Amino acid sequence: MPAVNHDDEDDVISGINVTPLVDVTLVLLIIFMVTATYIVARSIPVDLPEASSGEDVASTVVVYIDRTGALFIDGKAIPDDKVLATLERAQKSAKQNKAELRAIISADQEIKHSRFVRAVDLVRRAGIARFAIGIEEQEEQEGERER
Repeated sequence: MPAVNHDDEDDVISGINVTPLVDVTLVLLIIFMVTATYIVARSIPVDLPEASSGEDVASTVVVYIDRTGALFIDGKAIPDDKVLATLERAQKSAKQNKAELRAIISADQEIKHSRFVRAVDLVRRAGIARFAIGIEEQEEQEGERER
């Protein structure tokens, strides 16, 4: 039987090994899935508006209560007796533009609960049915993670 000399340099590569490509793709897929789950888990669920045309939009008004209990609407200080009228004007303007007005209510953590409830009541009385509560993300502490 004659001896066959296999010289690797002279052979033509006739196939591609796709195993490393599949491995890298699967690793990237796993990283993407874990990251997406983390992002979704750290957010607050929001009921997004549905629209059948490009004209239907939702506009937002921001109501903020500072440490002293003063109310701000879209960054402007508003006296207590003018808050309802200001929110009603914003609601009327949104309806004219065929938009749904939503409110984001943010409050300093030092205010009384009754002050926050009053702000929610004013938003609802102005006809704004959908609102969200603004929060600041809290960092986990070492002891809480181990539980």
